[in-house]
Amino acid sequence: MNSIAIITKKKNKEEITREEIAFMVNGYLEGEIPDYQMSAFLMAIVCNGMTERETIDLTDVMIQSGETIDLSKIHGKVVDKHSTGGIGDKTTIVLAPLVASCGVKVAKMSGRGLGITGGTIDKLESISGFEVESTKEKFVEQVNKIGVAIMSQTGNVAPADKKIYALRDVTGTTESIPLIASSIMSKKIASGADAIVLDVKVGNGALMKNIEDARALADRMIVIGKHYHKPVKCVLTNMEEPLGYAVGNGIEVMECIDTLRGHGPTDLKELVLTLGSLMVSIAKDCSKEQAYHELEENLKNEKGYNKLKEMIAYQNGNIEDIEVDSFISIKSTNSGFISHINADQIGEIVKKLGAGRMHKEDTIDHGVGISLSVKVGDFVLENEELLKVYYDLQDVNIQEILDCFTFSQDAPKKTPLILEIVE
Repeated sequence: MNSIAIITKKKNKEEITREEIAFMVNGYLEGEIPDYQMSAFLMAIVCNGMTERETIDLTDVMIQSGETIDLSKIHGKVVDKHSTGGIGDKTTIVLAPLVASCGVKVAKMSGRGLGITGGTIDKLESISGFEVESTKEKFVEQVNKIGVAIMSQTGNVAPADKKIYALRDVTGTTESIPLIASSIMSKKIASGADAIVLDVKVGNGALMKNIEDARALADRMIVIGKHYHKPVKCVLTNMEEPLGYAVGNGIEVMECIDTLRGHGPTDLKELVLTLGSLMVSIAKDCSKEQAYHELEENLKNEKGYNKLKEMIAYQNGNIEDIEVDSFISIKSTNSGFISHINADQIGEIVKKLGAGRMHKEDTIDHGVGISLSVKVGDFVLENEELLKVYYDLQDVNIQEILDCFTFSQDAPKKTPLILEIVE
């Protein structure tokens, strides 16, 4: 068995065996297969896809590449949540403490940025002192003690996925249904949750650009969940414009705090309450309506915010010290309704500012980003502020930023945030 033959087989649209998948994945993990060969293998998958059986096999190989987390010592049912990633998607930082404030245990292992989408761990590291690494024992202990923990995917949990994930980020191989499905589900299964709620983003600011691909991804992840006897629910959500207003790392954390204190963006609140109601209803065996009401109350009374403060303090962070750079205000050169905001392009601009990785070894600048002042459907006057750009030493191309906005003289019809729920 050799890597070139396997790459050629997949390039020629032939089905590969579990043994061949294991040869490639484990060989890459152990350093026997170089980056360039693994990149070619991943690109062949991107171009030609994988069968349902191949995707389950890839998921299983990545699970078996490391340890699995035993959450049986956590008291109560553990429901995990994961997002396929979108521009400004800071949902976990609001959702995890809010759900935990309802008495549901949230044991969350999160990843770093992929492509133009920021990772939860990158965002949390903008909080001074916040520790994202932990042992399995301390992870379980924290969840039992305060009800919530958000930790980095450890090197021992699906390590093959972690290494492949970093390579995909810099080789143009992020947009692939089987690769996304196996990456997400290998981490979720290995992390030991009893049930999984998935936020599948759809639109120009997401990996899935259309509803058909999003449904296909949801279906594939549900099938993988069934294989491991884990119930999976998928919420398909609109990502035609950034979620909330903030796109970056530190500024997104600040927006999360505002949301938990009752002042956040309407769309972020709606998404958190939708995902949270599924998580709480599964864990507490109650109706989604009852769960929704309890979550809404805990936003108003700041129980969710207090739980976030408790989590940050437990992980040695300082909620008063979040890395944010200075900003400049960008004004509109037009008057009219905002009919479209190019979320994908805004993500690329923020990535170039330093909030994302151009190379897998790159260091994240937590203080840079873009904070929108408007959303689709808003009416803007000429010379009114469109956004703020937080930057350090980078050149800011103002025209490139202005080109992200499309204007019209008539109010546009907005697409709903929640597109559908797939169970």
